[in-house]
Amino acid sequence: MSIALLQDKQLVELSKEKSNSKFSVGDIYLGRVKKIMPGLNAAFVDVGYERDAFLHYLDLGPQFQSLNDYVKIAITGKNIPKLQNFCNKPSIEKTGKITDVLKYGQHVLIQIAKEPISTKGPRISSEISIAGRHLVLIPFSDKVSISQKINSSEEKTRLKRLIASIKPENYGVIVRTVAENKGAAQLDTELRGLIEKWENAFNNIKEIEPPQLIIGELNRASTILRDVLNSSFENIIVNSSTIFQEIKDYIETIAPEKQKIVKLYSGRTPIFENFGIAKQIKHLFGKTVTFKNGAYLIIEHTEALHSIDVNSGNRAKKSNDQETNALDVNMAAADEIARQLRLRDMGGIIVVDFIDMVSAENRKKLFDHVKKIMSKDRTKHNILPLSKFGLMQITRQRVRPEMNIRTLEKCPTCNGTGEIAPSILFIDKLENFIKYILDKGKLETYSLILKVHPFVAAYLTKGVLSLNLKWSIKYKLKLSVKGEMSLPYLGFHFYDKSGNEIK
Repeated sequence: MSIALLQDKQLVELSKEKSNSKFSVGDIYLGRVKKIMPGLNAAFVDVGYERDAFLHYLDLGPQFQSLNDYVKIAITGKNIPKLQNFCNKPSIEKTGKITDVLKYGQHVLIQIAKEPISTKGPRISSEISIAGRHLVLIPFSDKVSISQKINSSEEKTRLKRLIASIKPENYGVIVRTVAENKGAAQLDTELRGLIEKWENAFNNIKEIEPPQLIIGELNRASTILRDVLNSSFENIIVNSSTIFQEIKDYIETIAPEKQKIVKLYSGRTPIFENFGIAKQIKHLFGKTVTFKNGAYLIIEHTEALHSIDVNSGNRAKKSNDQETNALDVNMAAADEIARQLRLRDMGGIIVVDFIDMVSAENRKKLFDHVKKIMSKDRTKHNILPLSKFGLMQITRQRVRPEMNIRTLEKCPTCNGTGEIAPSILFIDKLENFIKYILDKGKLETYSLILKVHPFVAAYLTKGVLSLNLKWSIKYKLKLSVKGEMSLPYLGFHFYDKSGNEIK
């Protein structure tokens, strides 16, 4: 499933989620301790991934003993007390040892904090939180926190008093920014739903053999909508009737007034091509990214950090003043860099080599501009001022692998050798594939979809007696030819009536 977020028709976020993907950030698992590492003050926990997950002592959370005792009671199958009636244990020491609280083979409830990246397993935490649209529930805590992005002190006081009056004991709550000006009934309903989600997870935990998922995060589409949906959203367009209904039902629960903006796309052109996204993806994910008046970025990745080099290129000079030109290019580059960080979901350390500027005022102006445009980024980040070498260092939280899309295409005909079969034989190749599919009985119904580059599609469908029609009559099937810009020039794919690719 691919999800694109557009602002003013520009692609700013792209997510791809496999339908069978595991270990999403926020998932809660019952795991088993596989190895204690006193030297690292950490443990490795089996959560079902090929590499064990890393759990540091500082990620256990202060109320780990309370969580641990509650899980033990649930596993034994005795009457599980309501959390508000549970007697919390004292907080664990901040400077304690992992061997004091964990042992080999112990069952432990954990939450995915980072998805598996590169050769590393998931990063996990035992400080459990369950996110909703307006509230985040934190079991075994009593603290009420209000989002710093709510500016009104009166509104902060109102929300704090309201949540404190409706939440049960032993539940902490973080009030999110979108809860601003929301009524007591709406917040109370969501709070009850989050508590019910927590309690239901423990009903059958005694029958579960770890590692096992206990509470799953929403699918990626719903998670994005939960976190970013606001009054500025104009359209949510989906090309799958199943996901369309899921999203419509979900939005009805979190923002009923926005339900009408969810629309089902049924056009013939692929959805990403129709909205110009396919072309933007090809343009934006390469090593070199052009932005304004011929200026460009060069983005390279290493194991330790990401480097971004800003180049003015063959840009036409608006001024003879080199300092002014450098500031102009750097300011435009900052806009594109902020977009690229969100788009590729780049995390860790990012070092940007801006064009050198002499003026301290201009350097500060650039630093302030980067901070301002990066404020729209939901991911936690930290930005340092320009160093004396003109380098800006940015750290950005990394919770999932970076989005990496290859934009250069290997020739589908020569497979990179540089030599191809005569192009006049390409049409024969397509016809041979149709015969092969029919001979092998790969079609349940005599309906076949062929996706090719639009230039090739135009050739196959031209004229009254087109090749498309001739093949349909010759092989007694319904052949539908569709052009798709994202395909290489001589690339092609066959699909059955249900949209499943025929290999």
